[in-house]
Amino acid sequence: MSVRYKCEFFDSDDIKLYYPREFQPKGEHQIISFGSNAAEAECCRHPNGRNVISISSSLAKILGIPEFVSSLCLFDDDETLYLGPLVGIFTSGFTPFQLLPVGERTKNFAKQMSVQTSVGAVPFLFGEKHIDWEKGVILGFFYHEHSWKKRIVPLPNVVYDRLPNRSSESQPSFKKVKEKMENDYLIPWYNPGFFNKLELHERLYNDPRAENYLPETHPFRSFSDIEPMVATYGHVYLKQADGSNGDKIRQVLYDSEKNDYYCRFFDNKNRLYKYDSIESLINHLYKRKESEKLIIQQGIRLQRIDKKPMDFRVHVNKDESGHWNVSAIAAKIAGEGSPTTHTRFGGIVRSLEEAFTEEEERETYRNKLHKAALDLAAAIEDNIGGIVAEIGFDLGIDRNGKVWMFEANSKPGRHIFSHPGLKESDTLTNKLALAFAIHLTEKTIHSPQLLWEG
Repeated sequence: MSVRYKCEFFDSDDIKLYYPREFQPKGEHQIISFGSNAAEAECCRHPNGRNVISISSSLAKILGIPEFVSSLCLFDDDETLYLGPLVGIFTSGFTPFQLLPVGERTKNFAKQMSVQTSVGAVPFLFGEKHIDWEKGVILGFFYHEHSWKKRIVPLPNVVYDRLPNRSSESQPSFKKVKEKMENDYLIPWYNPGFFNKLELHERLYNDPRAENYLPETHPFRSFSDIEPMVATYGHVYLKQADGSNGDKIRQVLYDSEKNDYYCRFFDNKNRLYKYDSIESLINHLYKRKESEKLIIQQGIRLQRIDKKPMDFRVHVNKDESGHWNVSAIAAKIAGEGSPTTHTRFGGIVRSLEEAFTEEEERETYRNKLHKAALDLAAAIEDNIGGIVAEIGFDLGIDRNGKVWMFEANSKPGRHIFSHPGLKESDTLTNKLALAFAIHLTEKTIHSPQLLWEG
């Protein structure tokens, strides 16, 4: 297990590193590594008995360690002492503006990268155009003391995928970056890919850890697919298999007395339309290509607050030991006439304490949500390719107290953290997302074959 240490630099022409007093090296190290860079150096225990990493300016320059790095983790094998990990956060949408390098997403990245000192990882933002493959370096964007700084650094130990949407993810040039990093440089790449709702459901359907949480879900093939489900459950949801952020979710309800169908959806404002048949509903709301990507999902009679449906966003992250943790739970209450609880459509975020004022009830549901999220995370990890390290679940609790999974998001949005009661969870999710890089780095150093075997 790696340990985080304070890091400092001293002016010297010597290529030298002093390791902390308590660090117990496995061998007589003469090679120091940072990211993809390595150098021969004099390496010995700190002469003053201090418990810090002291690096000469000459060695720091050779390795490409930014001068503002204040903490690092130490890893070693019999030959090499590894400093880091250097974590490349891969994204797109860069702007020419120094203060907002990735536009409106800049604030979230700044918050995440601000936890560097407490984690020991060294994170930087980069995109496809910032890589110099010939020299094996990257122009990285670092966040330090409330400002963005650019530094040339080596290729990272690991890459954390933060592409913002499916469109960017599908670009051939971005796919090539991932393939080159993984195949040519054996750099682990974690959190790749957005989940397809239908594919995820089908992969989890026969997993005993997940199947009891899954509402009935089918691809839309004909109008007759919807009618029996609406009759059985009273309402269903129509979703795009590759949708995100609550876009184009429609709730279909059935009035058995009048034999009418109603559809609730958002189109600049929340709307409710009446139809005399499923066919007229589909033909009015969807173009042919859109309907080909539809899925039908069982409607759940959710618990309510002030007569409004409530569900829950539950974040899970892997930690520096590679174990799943529940890092955040928030209640989401639907807006007036909204088909979902998403804040874009008038939904409201509440803490669990606000949603359940009775402690016994609150702890009962907290435990149920914890168990469901950890069960589902383990099942997803085993059934979906790639290295999954964080998931945002949309879970519901019905009126009988049963937990249901509506969606799982591989790159969860962070809208719930605008709630003042979730500040600690906001920080924790950011810390864990980077801390997992420590686990991957250590695993790559000591058991690389296990990493690539999954």
